[in-house]
Amino acid sequence: MAVHVIDEANRCLNCKKPLCRQGCPVHTPIPQMIAAFKEGGLNKAGEMLFENNPMSLVCSLVCDHEKQCEGHCILGRKGQPVHISSIENYISDTIFNKMNVECKPKNGKKVAVIGAGPAGITIALLLTKEGYSVTIFDAKDKVGGVLQYGIPEFRLPKTILDRYKKKLLEIGVKIRPNTAIGTALEIKDLIRDGYQSIFIGTGVWRPKTLGVKGESLGNVHYAIDYLANPDAYDLGETVAIIGVGNSAMDVARTVIRHGARKVTLYARGLSSNASEHETAYAKLDGADFQFGKQIIEITDDGPVFETIRYDEEGKQIGVDEEREQVFADSTIISISQGPKSKLVNTTKGLLASQNGLLMTDEKGQTTIPGIFASGDVVLGARTVVEAVAYSKTVALAMDEYMKSKEES
Repeated sequence: MAVHVIDEANRCLNCKKPLCRQGCPVHTPIPQMIAAFKEGGLNKAGEMLFENNPMSLVCSLVCDHEKQCEGHCILGRKGQPVHISSIENYISDTIFNKMNVECKPKNGKKVAVIGAGPAGITIALLLTKEGYSVTIFDAKDKVGGVLQYGIPEFRLPKTILDRYKKKLLEIGVKIRPNTAIGTALEIKDLIRDGYQSIFIGTGVWRPKTLGVKGESLGNVHYAIDYLANPDAYDLGETVAIIGVGNSAMDVARTVIRHGARKVTLYARGLSSNASEHETAYAKLDGADFQFGKQIIEITDDGPVFETIRYDEEGKQIGVDEEREQVFADSTIISISQGPKSKLVNTTKGLLASQNGLLMTDEKGQTTIPGIFASGDVVLGARTVVEAVAYSKTVALAMDEYMKSKEES
């Protein structure tokens, strides 16, 4: 891999106006990072990456690079773009364990971070560097949130999240696993105990439902629940998946690895909503696709569909009257997810939109002063790098808020 990475780094044109950086939601300084790497400054290149994006090691593996940095590389217009993700992964992976995170002296202020997903980890790292004493509360037993419980091992090795946990503990972050705020402990308890500011990054863990008959049957499951612990499920040999997003691709590839012989993904539209690479991998692994299928109900035998008719321009022009019973041992619904409502229900004044997402201003402050939020619980199910980009803005706002309280 090292030779490949060096070859890719040598292909970089070091553009004066790097479109690759513009295509990255967190604006990674890609040409400068590659230049430092080529000059033998591996540690310097790594510092650039983590200073800009604390989740660099994760993003190098799970970002939709073909639409972001690599999709904007000028070399991709007539040939192959620079494989920026491989370079970033090599650098980040190599220096992560030895990287020294410099933190300012403790300032005596405590911050609570609710949720140990990418947004929460980013906030914890950035505010600890600024001298705050941070405690992370998470409802599950391991850190990572959707990275741990929503992305398969073959896409993101969980040892990487163990390394992040070790790094958090090294710099003094306290972690309380299996502690869901909004149950035994509520936000008012955190305020009582002296946390000057609170961050909410609880993600989206409530599956969106189809609302069709049969959704509660024993052969029906939700993607977010399945991916959290695939070993707990006995799906049989034939599996139908409703949905064609990135999560559905993860489900399909995981199901195949767990022994299913026939896996088919169904969608109303005419194309996959997932990235080209993830769709291609799902097909390569053996998944089939059926488009133009509207789910009507689910029976003990499997899902029932209507076939949607489209014209040559892709516009829906009708639906066939005949219904199709698909025979499947199990059906998995993968049509996105929304936030749970525990925090809103137990915190007076904390407001959410109609779809359950927390309401914030442009700097991430919720409807309660001093309580901030970012990531999927604000934006809906989005990408890791978008959560990081937003969380960097929120960390600055939290720092400003706590300093303003000190002055007043």
